[in-house]
Amino acid sequence: MNLNAVYWISRSRVAGRGSPTVGRICSVALLPLAIAVVMAAPARLAAAESPQTIAAAVQQFVDNHTLAGAVMLVASSNRVLSLQAVGYMDVARKRPMRTDALFWIASQSKPMTATALMMLVDDGKVNVDDPVEEYLPEFKGQWVKAEEDAGHMLLKRPAHPITVRNVLSHTSGLPFSSPLEQPTLDLLPLAARVRSYAMLPLEFEPDSKYQYSNAGINAAGRIIEVVSGMPYEQFMDQRLFQPLGMKDTTFWPNSKQVRRLAKSYKANAAKTGLEETTITQLRYPLTDRTREPMPAGGLFSTASDVARFCQMILNGGTLDGKRYLSEAAVKQMTSKQTPDGVTEKYGFGWSAGEGEVGHGGAYATNMTIDTRHGLVFIWMVQHASFPGDGAKGRDAFMQAAKAAFAK
Repeated sequence: MNLNAVYWISRSRVAGRGSPTVGRICSVALLPLAIAVVMAAPARLAAAESPQTIAAAVQQFVDNHTLAGAVMLVASSNRVLSLQAVGYMDVARKRPMRTDALFWIASQSKPMTATALMMLVDDGKVNVDDPVEEYLPEFKGQWVKAEEDAGHMLLKRPAHPITVRNVLSHTSGLPFSSPLEQPTLDLLPLAARVRSYAMLPLEFEPDSKYQYSNAGINAAGRIIEVVSGMPYEQFMDQRLFQPLGMKDTTFWPNSKQVRRLAKSYKANAAKTGLEETTITQLRYPLTDRTREPMPAGGLFSTASDVARFCQMILNGGTLDGKRYLSEAAVKQMTSKQTPDGVTEKYGFGWSAGEGEVGHGGAYATNMTIDTRHGLVFIWMVQHASFPGDGAKGRDAFMQAAKAAFAK
């Protein structure tokens, strides 16, 4: 009999479900262990009943028509503790939300891109303190804005060129996007988009402030292409998604996956309910592989896939006995990399807090790694009126999930 079997038999006994006594089914050698498990079972039972509590905390937002539906996952470093779905993936057709529903995770793509680049750092092929121009020569001779008023701009040379560290931590001075990335962000090849960033003056001196920048993470994705010698999306698939078992993580959901795609919603004009919308940053149809991959925000995924990625980070770069990143790379990614004079705490592709790291997406998806309690929390919705009720629902989920599992 394995130890998991002992635990579940003991738990059933404590719950009064009429199972045989521990003494009759466990060997004498395992009896002390079984007794110890029985003594600990009440706390475990509270956790086992927690999915209903978590679902109830979020159901209220479905009932008052501020969220269409949500998928909520809680995991430890090696297993899923709770996976729940509430509400609808299609309100009009009353299609219930599925636990394997697909979502546009938007900026949650950033930590995944940063992870891929840090693999190249581990390989000795990239140094985060190198100037970006060493890998992407188009960034040589860049300017920075010195003064700007109505119709006039004074430029100067920056104190130092932007570095790989800068583009990963939003301290480069690159803008959010290029004027060429209109009307959607997936029109141009990655190389062309990144070249357009290099043609723009920096918004500020590198390292002087924090400014959230899709352009910076896209530049990191382009570095992956140049250094690895393969397309960015191919590197992501071969080095990260396939090995981790992230079978539903893609820039182009196929026809079967689209049937599992949760529809996007936003608050209606009167703020009395929801109306269906689209993913405005991407071109339709989403299955069209002529759309270009976006390192900063183009991925689709499921709660289970995102949890696999987060478990690997929580485990210091390993999962299921395989190492993906060095512990040093994970520590660097998930700790504050913004300069001392910058208050924002951002690592390399991750928001870094006290005992927690994570990242959200434009349509209110979120992943949080609680390093103090060894837990992963995944929140999946498609709510375009962000932060609003998407953030409120996530707060309710986090509160209920931590009450259940963060003991």
